[in-house]
Amino acid sequence: MEAVKENKMGVLPVKKLLVTMALPIMISMLVQALYNVVDSIFVGQYSENAFAAVSLAFPVQMLIIAVAVGTGVGMNSLVSRRLGEKKFEDANEGVSAGIFLGILSWIGFAAFGIFFSQMFFEAFTEGIEGGVEIAAMGTQYVSICTIFSFGVFIQITCERIMQSTGVTIYNMITQIAGAVINIILDPILIFGLGPFPEMGAAGAAIATVIGQIVAMLMCLYFVNRKIKEVKIKLRGFRPKKRIIGEIYKVGVPSIVMQAITSVMIVGFNFILVVFYAPDISAAAVSVLGAYFKLQSFIFLPVLGLTNGLIPIVAYNYGARHKQRITDVIRFATILAVIIMIVGMVIFQLFPDALLQMFNATPAMLELGTQALRIISLCFAFAGVGIVFSSVFQAVGNGVLSMIVSLCRQLIVILPAAYLLSLFGSVSDVWYAFPIAECVSLVLSIFFFRYVSRKYIKPLDHPAAFVPGM
Repeated sequence: MEAVKENKMGVLPVKKLLVTMALPIMISMLVQALYNVVDSIFVGQYSENAFAAVSLAFPVQMLIIAVAVGTGVGMNSLVSRRLGEKKFEDANEGVSAGIFLGILSWIGFAAFGIFFSQMFFEAFTEGIEGGVEIAAMGTQYVSICTIFSFGVFIQITCERIMQSTGVTIYNMITQIAGAVINIILDPILIFGLGPFPEMGAAGAAIATVIGQIVAMLMCLYFVNRKIKEVKIKLRGFRPKKRIIGEIYKVGVPSIVMQAITSVMIVGFNFILVVFYAPDISAAAVSVLGAYFKLQSFIFLPVLGLTNGLIPIVAYNYGARHKQRITDVIRFATILAVIIMIVGMVIFQLFPDALLQMFNATPAMLELGTQALRIISLCFAFAGVGIVFSSVFQAVGNGVLSMIVSLCRQLIVILPAAYLLSLFGSVSDVWYAFPIAECVSLVLSIFFFRYVSRKYIKPLDHPAAFVPGM
């Protein structure tokens, strides 16, 4: 009878469990990737400078997502572990704290959008072709996305609340709804169809935040009406240092891990702008922006897979089910590698067709074809690293994930890109990506062996196991 009362994450066969939990998230993330690319396609059709502006704005958007998702991952890990341990009061405190932290994060980004967005764009557009126009459009785009970012913060927090209880179908519904609204509004607001004025890049930003706000409202409804295990209780809520500390113990490394992508893109853009002629650097910046839009079709489904994996591992870690943990990790790794190999094949065979979606200029097409083929060489290695990093987060040791990401996207890739840029050919710079993936794979395997020995193996001996340690 006790097993019947347990959450499905502790009793359902792990392969079926992972598929049923991860598939809706993967579908929703594919839709997210689609609307990101469609957004860029419309902007690219509007003008090349508008596409460059949105490409330069991408790191700021990535940073917003990093803070929202990182905080959500910390909350997800805490709530799932507490549910596995049957500590329901702590689980409720965790979800309320997650909403509170999301609101604080929105206030910080809104302040950045109001006071610093223009300064950010002027720093990267001085000296490049069309720089004044790019800076003006980029400032508008980022200001709108940051000031109205409360939608994405609350949406992502609520999605992680649902994931922590094993419910993921509503995530798919809300993300698809937000994405469809975005896609419909994009051409209307960018080009000024019907009664709407032509707004260019600003129109793309408005379409994005409207979609996020609608998804947020739907998420709040589902969490309050459909989720029974935990409840958001903001009335009379008082932040508890212990709960927030537990969230950020995993969340801060995850934020850093994802924010590093923004730092890496900024650093890469700096290298491209400084070391190459203005016409080449502008095309290379657009190539980098196009790559990150395209790779989302490959990486986001894998991240969706691991979003389903984290609560399963965390719950069974709290419930001391070792075999279920090892089985689900093995299955997730196989699926991740298969997805990444498919992505690599597509990038190798069809780089021209992929770039043409963004109305690529001849210079962008020439640079981009080489870039996509070179960067995708080690996609499979990245799949293994993403799964292992998620395991580190699930057992409460997000620091290891952070270290891997630091090496993959900062410590290795930027120095490698700088050194390769000294050879004079922009095509050489793209090899920094596979170099970084190889290094991070080795590090991920080393850390996974440590986690298996310290966290997972002791589950065979209950007396030696202390949850959350």
